Amino acid sequence: MTFNDLNLSKPLLDAIAEAGYTHPTDIQKNAIPLVLNGHDIIGSAQTGTGKTAAFSVPIIQLLEGETTNKIEALVVTPTRELAIQIGENVRQYAKYTSIKSAVIFGGVKQNKQVVDLKKGVHILIATPGRLLDLLDQGFINLNHIKYFVLDEADRMLDMGFIHDIKRIISKLPQRRQSLFFSATMPPKIKNLANDILYKPKHVRVNPVSSTAETITQYLYRTNKNLKHDVLLHLLKTEIDEPVLVFSRTKHGADRISRRLQKAR
Repeated sequence: MTFNDLNLSKPLLDAIAEAGYTHPTDIQKNAIPLVLNGHDIIGSAQTGTGKTAAFSVPIIQLLEGETTNKIEALVVTPTRELAIQIGENVRQYAKYTSIKSAVIFGGVKQNKQVVDLKKGVHILIATPGRLLDLLDQGFINLNHIKYFVLDEADRMLDMGFIHDIKRIISKLPQRRQSLFFSATMPPKIKNLANDILYKPKHVRVNPVSSTAETITQYLYRTNKNLKHDVLLHLLKTEIDEPVLVFSRTKHGADRISRRLQKAR
């Protein structure tokens, strides 16, 4: 199967080809037709499987045929990095259409984001906190939302955004198409999905919580106070390639960085 088999418009096909894509991923070939046919979706797939195109490409096509100068599609995602990435992809896919998008997130001044909103936006990509801030200030109106996407729902739960998400959902029109993507489906996520979706179609690409085939995992069991020593040992004796270290919090990342710098 190629993207030409998915009943997409020529402007979208041209943009997709320019991005270097020829064959849709599993999540894309399963989800895009369902979205175009108006179904709510629960998508279970790992990060990196092409979820952004799976929801944004059909939404762009649907909006292109019926858009007004209002925010009609809302994508909520947990982090600024994901929001920026989704925004870049949406602009790429929509470059040969009239669809305009904007990205809003916290941690920076809101002035430029407000200016972008005032210019007119069809697709808004947002993190929960900044979205609620600008809603409360009257800069955003969600009354015209036709398409709602909740991306990385399990991470939303882990990061404590569940109440923010429920508050956002309460401000959306009852009649809308909702797309729900999550790598895992713990009970709270299933309950949330049941609350916001209507007769959803399930799209499962990889086994839930599975690891990408290119990854080998190791687990080191240690006391919390020894974790840094273990990390140093691995960096000095086991690893001679670039390393990406994840930390649960910003403060934890700063602390790890300081200690690694001190150890040269």
